[in-house]
Parts: sequence; structure tokens; C-alpha cells
Amino acid sequence: MVRLHGVELTLKSDAGEINILRGIDLSVGRGESVGVVGPSGSGKTSMIMVIAGLERISAGRIEVAGREVSSLDEDALAVFRRDEVGVVFQSFHLIPTMTAQENVAVPMELAGRADAFVRAAETLAEVGLGERLLHYPGQLSGGEQQRVALARAFASEPHLLLADEPTGNLDGETGARIVEMMFGLAARNGTTLMLITHDPAIAARCDRIVRMVDGQIAEAPQAAAAGLGA
Repeated sequence: MVRLHGVELTLKSDAGEINILRGIDLSVGRGESVGVVGPSGSGKTSMIMVIAGLERISAGRIEVAGREVSSLDEDALAVFRRDEVGVVFQSFHLIPTMTAQENVAVPMELAGRADAFVRAAETLAEVGLGERLLHYPGQLSGGEQQRVALARAFASEPHLLLADEPTGNLDGETGARIVEMMFGLAARNGTTLMLITHDPAIAARCDRIVRMVDGQIAEAPQAAAAGLGA
């Protein structure tokens, strides 16, 4: 599902160039769940950002679902994210003036789906918010807002879900519920999952753990012998 070949990311600063990613090689199979771990500043979020096409790489090649993402222009990247990728961040990134249903439906509506609001309602019901469709983010708890973000990410049935510390702003019990929902939705939809986490228990639930240090893959066991194809 995901292939990174010699991926580098170098950013300029007042102090000079900063090497964020230093020659990343990684393959992730279809339907596989991968926990991405490592210290702060090791490049975990940057790797997720370049896979999603939200950051341009300096060198190398990225393929997702057989498409070379690293060569797409901005318009093509927007279509790629719409059709292939769901992203969940630590911060919920909901539009405060829109209801839960609108937050989930709008990306699909912009993509031309006639059933956008119906699908949004269905997905919100899947995450236990069927009675909260018309509530605004300010009327929802942190856990409920993250469930809306999950629903938004899964509503278009993406092939790949990228999650960056999705429980980081939640208490332990609420975070555990979000994790259960995320893995459950991924399993039901056959979605490939790449999950950044500092929680060893959450990482251990994944099929494989990739460890990053100083912008490089320090440990990335191959997919289990179950035959997960890339």
C-alpha cells in the first residue's frame, strides 16, 4: 500500500538546513497496521506528512496504492487525499461553525458525493454519535470531537488511515475508547493503518512496529509471514 524509497526531507532555517528525514526506506502492506514510535523530533510526524502529500520531500520517491505521490501537483494531491487517505491528528481540526454532521459531510460534498450527509450520519452513528449530528464542536467533549474527526476520516472509506497521536489530548479512558473504535473501523473497512503513538500498549496492538531515531528507521521488521502484500 505504501512504499518509501530513499525519502529525504530537508528544511531551511535561520541556522541553516535541517535534515528532518534521512533516507527512509519503508514498505507497508495492504490492510496492515503499523505503529510508528520514537522520541520527539525523530521525524515521525514528518514521515506521515510526506506520505499524505502535505509536505514536499527533498529527495526520494513515495508510492501509495500504486501511485507516485511525490510527483503529483497540488491539484492532483488534493484528489489523492480525497480518494485514498484519511488523516487524524492529535488536535481535532473541526470547523467550529459547522455541526458534527457538516464537518464529516463537507469533504465528501466537495468531492461531489450526493449521499454526503447520509453517509456522514451513518459514520457518526458508527462511532456512537448518532444523537449528536446537529451539535457543534463547542458542544462536544474532547472525546466526542475526536470521534467526529475519526468519522470524517473514515466516511469516504479511505484505503489508508494516517493517525498522529490521536489520543494525545484525551484522558486514558476516553483515549482507550478512541483506539478501540479506530482499530475496529480499520478492520471492518480493510483500511491500512499507520499510527504514531508514544503509548507502548497501543503500538503493541499493531501488526508491526517501526521505530524512528534522528530521521531514520531504526527498527522496521517486515510484515508478518501472513503474506501482506505491499
